[in-house]
Amino acid sequence: MRLSEKTAIVTGAGSGFGAGIARKFAAEGARVMCADIDAASAQAMADEIGGVACTVDVGDGTSVNAMAEAARAAFGDIDILVNNAGITHLPTPMEDVSEEEFDRVLRINAKSVYLTARALVPGMKNRGTGAILNIASTAGVSPRPRLNWYNASKGWMITATQAMAVELAPFGVRVNALNPVAGETPLLKSFMGEDTPEVRAKFLSTIPLGRFSTPEDMGNAASFLCSEEASMITGVALEVDGGRCI
Repeated sequence: MRLSEKTAIVTGAGSGFGAGIARKFAAEGARVMCADIDAASAQAMADEIGGVACTVDVGDGTSVNAMAEAARAAFGDIDILVNNAGITHLPTPMEDVSEEEFDRVLRINAKSVYLTARALVPGMKNRGTGAILNIASTAGVSPRPRLNWYNASKGWMITATQAMAVELAPFGVRVNALNPVAGETPLLKSFMGEDTPEVRAKFLSTIPLGRFSTPEDMGNAASFLCSEEASMITGVALEVDGGRCI
């Protein structure tokens, strides 16, 4: 129960890594807001873990502010924020990614971190405590060809994590990131371009431990970094990648 009495918002909690993080947080004693653009999946996850559902577009300031207000109404103070919602474009030569796709990737993967910080950091600073976790990617450390602008968005997220950590440390707010390798989530096919045994085998050959990351792996790492056990850890981007970045 390392998160007993804590309150948390997890974006993109309706599926994939976000669902794994929400489940683990609840198992560790936290009260969790499951926020997702898909209202049905957010509600289903909230029902499963005894949390609160919220429909949110993390790239829209008005929607993010409404999510923050709903969380405060449900929980009071917010102890933990997990910026997990994210998207990618299909593997494509960089010059062929459309402007619309580029804007969408940066809106969800980068602008969302700014918007949630704007909505929730003031409360954390006022209380002198808080933990923020950004779900970045190994793509931000060891970019894969043809995932060009997705790679860049995750590199931005890692740098943002470090910048936030330095600025917020004097206020008692810790900011860290997780860098998962591709996992068994709805985005896996988008990363690989196509999901065939041959493509999977080629992808897995780059991961020394020989498997994809799982929602459970992410939940375990996230619960540690957001707990008091990690009270001296801030500004790190922890790779949960089976050795992919070695």
